[in-house]
Amino acid sequence: MSKRHIKHTTVGGVRTAIVTEVELINRMIEDCASYRSGKLDQPVTVMDINGQGLSMYAQDKNYASTLDSADIVHADGQFIVWMSNLGSREPVPERTATTDLFLVAAKVAAQKGLRVYLLGATVETVEACANTLEHNYPGLQIVGYRNGYFSENEEAEVIAQINACDADIVWVGLGKPKEQLFTQKFKSQLNCAWIATCGGCFNFVIGNYPRAPIWMQKAGLEWLHRMATGPRYLVGRYIYTNVHAIGLVISKDFLQPLLRTNRKS
Repeated sequence: MSKRHIKHTTVGGVRTAIVTEVELINRMIEDCASYRSGKLDQPVTVMDINGQGLSMYAQDKNYASTLDSADIVHADGQFIVWMSNLGSREPVPERTATTDLFLVAAKVAAQKGLRVYLLGATVETVEACANTLEHNYPGLQIVGYRNGYFSENEEAEVIAQINACDADIVWVGLGKPKEQLFTQKFKSQLNCAWIATCGGCFNFVIGNYPRAPIWMQKAGLEWLHRMATGPRYLVGRYIYTNVHAIGLVISKDFLQPLLRTNRKS
């Protein structure tokens, strides 16, 4: 494990990293160096948490176990940052949006000569994403990519394909909870420094999914933009998961500590 220790707090029951984007990128660089020198026993698993993930964590035991087992769970949603600032003695300093982290990591990988593998989306999307990244970040080594549509019987082949590419960083964009379950299941079999989940990042890179305006991102309203511009099924999902997530934070981070304090007194 890297010497660059990252502290965690708890938001709505989920262990969440107290980390900035710069600190995450520095950790990535350090872990890749450790991997290349043979000092990293197994890949560092990097996952994210937002309102949807918070809701899923409370309802899906398998998904919850993957987050609990991750080395780093960073705050993808502004909601997580706000809640940590209200209920934690050591709050999360900033939102580390996965889409932004993905692009910054690509820029740094190009500068540092790090090798990248992309797993997920359709063949057309992941190929277009690889080409776009290589065009936007000259020198970036996309050593391999594969679509995310494979059966359980094909998993061993997928792992073999990834390992044959000798990547430093493997981005897994299979969507929640499949990408988290995949990462947990195969982290001991993959030869790389980082395995990071990234949801729909490949689609964002090539413009299939539009990003919200900066002001909406800063105001924590990117979910509202996705509801307005995405498929209709997202409307119900976001309404339910956001309300559920708020209830979880109120219960776990405010009411339960208050009740424990009252009982002691």
